[in-house]
Amino acid sequence: MPPSNRLTDPKIRNAKPKEKPYRLTDGKGLYIEVAPSGSRLWRLKYRMGGKEKRLALGRYPEVTLKKARQLRDEARELIAEGTDPSAHRKRERQRKAALSANSFEVVARDWLETHQERNSKGHRDRIRRCLERDIFPYLGATPVSEVTAADIRDVVDRVHRRGIAETARRVHQYTGQVIRYAISRGLAHNDPSQALRGFLPKRETRHMAASTDPLKVGELLRMTDAFKGGPVVAVAIRLLPLLFVRPGELRTMRWEDVDLEQAEWRYVTSKTRTPHLVPLSSQALALLQDIHPLTGHLPGGWVFPGGRSPMRPMSNGAINAAYRSLNIDTRNDLTAHGWRAIARTLLAEVLEYPPEVIEHQLAHAVPDMLGRAYNRTRYIEKRREMMQAWADYLDRLRAGAEVVPLRVVE
Repeated sequence: MPPSNRLTDPKIRNAKPKEKPYRLTDGKGLYIEVAPSGSRLWRLKYRMGGKEKRLALGRYPEVTLKKARQLRDEARELIAEGTDPSAHRKRERQRKAALSANSFEVVARDWLETHQERNSKGHRDRIRRCLERDIFPYLGATPVSEVTAADIRDVVDRVHRRGIAETARRVHQYTGQVIRYAISRGLAHNDPSQALRGFLPKRETRHMAASTDPLKVGELLRMTDAFKGGPVVAVAIRLLPLLFVRPGELRTMRWEDVDLEQAEWRYVTSKTRTPHLVPLSSQALALLQDIHPLTGHLPGGWVFPGGRSPMRPMSNGAINAAYRSLNIDTRNDLTAHGWRAIARTLLAEVLEYPPEVIEHQLAHAVPDMLGRAYNRTRYIEKRREMMQAWADYLDRLRAGAEVVPLRVVE
């Protein structure tokens, strides 16, 4: 077609609608169809297998004249190779739909819902926030099978440059876990996150602050006894050393799970989602009996309700905040979680209880000869004895009596 007869943007814009659709041709089968409504649609006329066919290329001006010619040339290349562009487009739509259904975000949410169901809701929520804030905006729409090591590196590095190295490590960890989950479902074939091992600098190992020096433990107990805040937090910080459970489990203790007559607390652990039984020493039982008239009748059912609403438990940071109000250094001396390490050490080194009994009371998996990983009633009588002995020992430390130094291994 002579250049003077080819379409131009002014020609297209000035084309007036008529009673019936009509065409303005450009060449090599490309034309624009002007509808009575005034809309202008690009189409390509071609022949395949001896039959004349039409291929829609989009609406003007969303698809410009230049873009329409490019689409025409790409379609003609397919025709020259013996491929029907209409069938090729259909296959591409199906492929993209399949990839969209298996995007990183879709697979990650499925992994979070099914593979993380044994973890606590709080833990799942933390993972979800990390995914939504730091990963989905950059990888969410990418098919999980097409995520590359460079993609992951860019996401991890972006977080690391914000100065939050631990979150950057979690981004790397969660991304790899999602991709390995996709591999297990046949949605991906390799894990590019493995190529980034060592990309981030090694973190400094820092344990939860907890002094296992009996003299220091006694001092900490006396300091917590001096707490002048609200009665709910006051009882919580006195009960935690006696039970040495995870702080989140203590703050979400419910009255329906506590049997004051049998001196037992039964609940499902937050980390492994397994049933657990905590025998209550006479000291622990007395604290719960003291607070029952205050919170036992409230509608939320929490032993330690929050300060703003009885329908919510005490806040996650309440115990550590109480420690700081007492000038206890929660970075070096004690955190709420630190009582687990204190109990594990002193029960073994001073009170000389067997490790398997201690580990069961800590709700850790301790496989036995029959292959059972954990049983909430195993060693129960020995554990009852141990919990009472532990409470009595803490009373002696609080009073500054019978302090036995830890054995030093030469």
